[in-house]
Amino acid sequence: MTPLRGPVIVTGTDTGVGKTIATAALAAAATEAGLRVAVVKPGQTGVATGEESDADAVTRLAAPATVRTLASYPDPLAPLTAARVAGLAPLVLADVLAGVEELAAAHELVLVEGAGGVLVSMGDGGWTIADLAIALGAPAVVVARAGLGTLNHTALTLEALDRRAVPARVVIGAWPQVPDLVHRTNLSDLTGELGGVVPDGAGGWQPAEFRRRAADWLAPELHGTFDAEKFRSQQASR
Repeated sequence: MTPLRGPVIVTGTDTGVGKTIATAALAAAATEAGLRVAVVKPGQTGVATGEESDADAVTRLAAPATVRTLASYPDPLAPLTAARVAGLAPLVLADVLAGVEELAAAHELVLVEGAGGVLVSMGDGGWTIADLAIALGAPAVVVARAGLGTLNHTALTLEALDRRAVPARVVIGAWPQVPDLVHRTNLSDLTGELGGVVPDGAGGWQPAEFRRRAADWLAPELHGTFDAEKFRSQQASR
């Protein structure tokens, strides 16, 4: 399969599933493959003064050519809700679309990291990251949990994207060093095309090691060398 280029949406089955670290891994692998990469976060929420934002984490770990946050809101809420609570202007879909298209004109790959899940209200009028994917004609990378509950959440997310004709691949956001039975069975039972597995704790690795290893975690269409069937076979035999 041809490696992805142009705008690519990175969304998740929920909040806290590892979207930012998966985004950094995608950016690192593509950068190491020689692509000029941009990462854009339309709406950042809930970052206290002095804390690392998602854009900061991606910059630290992957150092892509461009990292941009379009709007930030102080409260840890969905972006539209956070804008309302803070009395700030919400994100406008047309403005986000224009910003991504501008980056796409100067970069070979533009990763757009959403907030929470695929149907979280991002901005004015309640538009979602799925709406942005449709407007861009972009595929999605769905970051999922490894543990209990992920089968239903992943299936629901993929169904929502499929109904909107948005092609998607699944990346597990944090694979435990010592997986339990639930992790191994989930790996076999997950629906959708498995596009990669990021090891738990990778966000705390030294940047040089993270960049060197990122391609190992991602399938060839995501600019890596990960073999899903081989990984499943290895885990099943543990």
